[in-house]
Amino acid sequence: MIEPPLRPNGDEKVAYRPVLVILHQATSSPGRVGILLREMGFPLDIRRPPLGDALPSTLEGHAGAVVFGGPMSANDNEEFIRRETDWLAVPLSEGRPFLGLCLGAQMLVNHLGGRVHPHAEGRAEYGWYDLEPTSDGSSYIADWPAKVLQFHKEGVVLPTGATLLAKGEDHFPNQAFAVGPKAIGVQFHPELTAVMLHRWVVKAHERFQMPGAQSARESLQGRLIHDAPLRQFAVTLLQRLFIEAEA
Repeated sequence: MIEPPLRPNGDEKVAYRPVLVILHQATSSPGRVGILLREMGFPLDIRRPPLGDALPSTLEGHAGAVVFGGPMSANDNEEFIRRETDWLAVPLSEGRPFLGLCLGAQMLVNHLGGRVHPHAEGRAEYGWYDLEPTSDGSSYIADWPAKVLQFHKEGVVLPTGATLLAKGEDHFPNQAFAVGPKAIGVQFHPELTAVMLHRWVVKAHERFQMPGAQSARESLQGRLIHDAPLRQFAVTLLQRLFIEAEA
């Protein structure tokens, strides 16, 4: 499904090639990331592998790809998980911009020989947690938020060759990483709109009882305090990945 770029106020700026958007549920949305990409002039080519959508054999016709999250694990023995993880060779080998969000980042870790694993004490991150860029992260992008919205119970051991861009709290330290200049993975969720966050809180209410998780109320209230810097991070990252690559 191709969604055209947004054209506010009749703006006729030239559209870029579409960004491939990979979602994992029938009702999933690319949220704020999708909105921002369309505002920047990128059509969205939306595919849902769990529903049988094929993935392209090349990204020559695309500006890059974004793989979103989902309730499944990157370690699940599902055909689409294996197929999608293997498919990541396409953007990596072709040097196309790639952004992995939570599950997408974890698939990238598995593809490159790293490890995705639950916390040894069963801890999870649901809510708003501290984030600190590394020196490499500060060189890559300036607009790192101090707190980010998390929705996961697995962490990652980075593969050889990956560069850590941002650190989290002790129980899930690897929060953002780069593989070369054009592939980025983040554990957190810059894509969530207010509507999406409310829906996720309702659907995953039991996860807010896990060790380390914040309450649903704290998660909703935290958006009012911490979301503006997270949105700016999303804008800057998408410009860095996709606009600069198309220039």
